[in-house]
Amino acid sequence: MNLICSGFVLTIVIERILFQVTRYRVNSTEFFAQIKKLVLAGNIDRAIKNCEAKDYPILQLVKAGLTNANKDEAEIDAALSEKLSELKPQAEKRIGALWSLANIATLIGLLGTVSGLIATFNAIAAPGLSQAIKQQKLSNGIAEAMYNTALGLGIAVFCMITHIILHTRAKAIQHDLESTMERTFNLLTIQNRRGQH
Repeated sequence: MNLICSGFVLTIVIERILFQVTRYRVNSTEFFAQIKKLVLAGNIDRAIKNCEAKDYPILQLVKAGLTNANKDEAEIDAALSEKLSELKPQAEKRIGALWSLANIATLIGLLGTVSGLIATFNAIAAPGLSQAIKQQKLSNGIAEAMYNTALGLGIAVFCMITHIILHTRAKAIQHDLESTMERTFNLLTIQNRRGQH
């Protein structure tokens, strides 16, 4: 059971690390600086093309604003907010499950400990066994109990550490998305006001 639980944990951790590393490797500050130059030069189409170069969330968010660049502030804000609400949960996806898996791993370890102790007491109580066999069964039962405890706690600790790391990274990603949304909104509304004068 512990091995099945650890398999689930490793699958989630590897998938989330790959997701965060591959999908959010864009330097949002540098990318936005390029977009800003194009927008200020009035080259919105080129800026949109830059956003279509890769399928990264930051690029999708900026594109949502740029495709509504000629509309009023409320429509730009609505388009950006809608895209942000679609992208933000993806950063946190499945990370919360690690905390639950930490508790499950601890309980599975405890279950293994109890079954090991039951085997130990059964060996002591078994009639007709030689002292050597009883000692062998006793040591096997205690070993099983301790291994299960150690494995359950080890998986739980791993879950908690990776949860903290991935959750912190997800929060940073979400903050980056929010600040990119604000910068895009400000850039487009200022540009629109200039165009009206």
